[in-house]
Amino acid sequence: MTVDVRTTEETGVAVVTLNRPHRHNALDAETVAELTRIWREFRFDDAVRAIVLTGAGDRAFCTGIDRDTDVPQPGSPYSMDDPLLTVGPKANDLWKPVIAAVRGMACGGAFYLLGEAEFIVADETATFFDPHTTYGMVSAYESMHLAQRMPPGEVARLALMGSAERMSARRAHEVGLVSEVTSPGGALAAAVRCAETVAGYPTEAVQGTVRAVWAATEATRARAFAQAPHLIALGNLPPERQAGLFNSRTPGGFRVR
Repeated sequence: MTVDVRTTEETGVAVVTLNRPHRHNALDAETVAELTRIWREFRFDDAVRAIVLTGAGDRAFCTGIDRDTDVPQPGSPYSMDDPLLTVGPKANDLWKPVIAAVRGMACGGAFYLLGEAEFIVADETATFFDPHTTYGMVSAYESMHLAQRMPPGEVARLALMGSAERMSARRAHEVGLVSEVTSPGGALAAAVRCAETVAGYPTEAVQGTVRAVWAATEATRARAFAQAPHLIALGNLPPERQAGLFNSRTPGGFRVR
């Protein structure tokens, strides 16, 4: 299984763990399908009242789409299939609160998941970055998710600096992306404590509040998302040039901000 689920019925909290540490918890087709199934099953499971989402290992929460994943595209220039559009809880009509616990790297397509969490708890090892532009790809959906949580200038810097710079957990907390920073290894326990508190409240009020907060940004997000396929189609380099840029990357060339 590429996703592990552990539920404690006494507290009503489910911990969902991306379980591909050997690939930095990157999302392949199997993982996307598994997450979609899990979110939709949680809609009908009254024993689950709050969810914590995290990644296995200490190196990464998630590094986005697995580059070995083949994503066939329609021939029409007016159509584009994005494999991550259905990976998040809100995309699957789940209105139970989701709290993300981040350790290590969170980058690229990880923001599809973080953008649909209610809030993010990160430990001091966490770093956030978006390498899309470095490799000739438009950061569209990722930047749109981030723009719901951070000042536009911070979103632009994170997206445009690409793989040259990583945002630290402390900086992410300062700009509003992260709600709490813990000592190394402490994010999961802190997120579970928050989830247990929320799960102890009347579920109708909790889910209604989640829906209300989401509604405040939903219209803006929907308008932005409608433009994303066109921006990606116009701005992305051909796949072979993207692969060439990716394969020629130099490790360790970034700095933490």
